[in-house]
Amino acid sequence: MCGSARLSAVFIWVVGAVAGTVTLGAHAAEAPRGQQVAAANACMGCHAVDRKLVGPSFQQIAAKYKGDPQAPAKLARKVKDGGSGVWGMIPMPAHPSMSDADIRAVVDWVLAGAPSR
Repeated sequence: MCGSARLSAVFIWVVGAVAGTVTLGAHAAEAPRGQQVAAANACMGCHAVDRKLVGPSFQQIAAKYKGDPQAPAKLARKVKDGGSGVWGMIPMPAHPSMSDADIRAVVDWVLAGAPSR
């Protein structure tokens, strides 16, 4: 490849890489804060939006607690302290280092049915 062609190829690669990064950032910004916090705190390792993994899906959790005015407090406590026995015997680990604001964002998102936007 001659110098001019190589420079053009490098320029195209750099522009593509930057555009991809900007696009990925835009998609992350479109996701609800609760979903972003859940992903950043490994919640998605055990839970999925619409199917059971190790733990129940976020939509199953929303359905179980629908109409329960105590649900936000119950779920926030469960995230912070962990526990088992509600959905089976596999324990949910505690997340003591998550801030109350982050926990509330995840809980509110889950109780809203875990919407993607």
